[in-house]
Amino acid sequence: MKLSVVIVNYNVKDYLYQCIDSVVKALEGIDGEVIVVDNHSRDGSVEYVKKAFPQVNYVQSSHNLGFSRANNIAIKQSQGEYVLLLNPDTVVGDDVLKKAIEFMDAHPEAGAAGVRMLKSDGTAAMESRRGLPTPMASFYKMSGLCQKYPQSKRFAKYYMSWLPWDEPNEIEVVSGAFFFIRKAALDRVGLLDEDYFMYGEDIDLSCRLLKDGWHNWYLPLNILHYKGESTEKSSFRYVHVFYDAMLIFFRKHYGRHAIWLTFPVKTAIYAKVCVEIVRMAIRKLKKSMGFSHDVVTKGNTKQIIFDSSKTTYSEMLQQMYANKDEDNVEYAIFHPEKGTLITLDKVIFKEK
Repeated sequence: MKLSVVIVNYNVKDYLYQCIDSVVKALEGIDGEVIVVDNHSRDGSVEYVKKAFPQVNYVQSSHNLGFSRANNIAIKQSQGEYVLLLNPDTVVGDDVLKKAIEFMDAHPEAGAAGVRMLKSDGTAAMESRRGLPTPMASFYKMSGLCQKYPQSKRFAKYYMSWLPWDEPNEIEVVSGAFFFIRKAALDRVGLLDEDYFMYGEDIDLSCRLLKDGWHNWYLPLNILHYKGESTEKSSFRYVHVFYDAMLIFFRKHYGRHAIWLTFPVKTAIYAKVCVEIVRMAIRKLKKSMGFSHDVVTKGNTKQIIFDSSKTTYSEMLQQMYANKDEDNVEYAIFHPEKGTLITLDKVIFKEK
């Protein structure tokens, strides 16, 4: 078998349906399999998608295992030469999997590859290409120098933003939203570190691949990533888990060699947590008073709707990226067979 696609789901059945639909179409002509691990969803996710995609292998957990443990369960039973770890809030272009396989076949030194992840407005997400979050790279990001000097190889290493978007390039960190990895490399470096419940495991795995002599790549292939629709980002728990993962990575890979930086880095991380908590509190207060920023923004935004029965996923993604410089545009996908309109932040049910 050539490719095993692993998707971990938690309470996002409509996004999961759309994701699997795009993957099944992208797997045409490829000897592959799809494994969905459901982390004890309460929205009937498996029942919802199983009727449409009976060929998919479903693993249902009796409790939320976290991202790393759930992926590891599927990886252990996967049979592919390559494994793709894929978020359920993604849409894969029809040709992405074929081209990713072709690239990996032609580059036997490549351990893993990521792709160009588009946001719902068609722009490319900075997380598509990242460097290792060394103490200094993290400091430059948190201090704002990374954003101020995006072409600097010193200050902008966190996002490696000096690299061109339309050419394959070596990077250091592959995003867990689309982590295409060679099974032979995974067998050598080991599975995802289960100390990470959610977030950080992709950075850790990328780091271990590099240390073992493999190369990580960015490929200019389009996918759509709703960026965390499967995660509630307006809670303290999200902020805590995200930045705790950063601390786990720092202690594991840099703690012994940079003891003198431990305190300032921890201080910076906790300061960032405090800022995020304050921002969330302000957003909730504005919303309760009727001054929701999201509502204002939506009022000035033009929404372009694709019909999945008439347009391929590749065509959608190509059009989104081609119009990435257009202001105040957001894209949505309508699925007539389910009567759902899927946007960045919600699912709207329409009559079939």
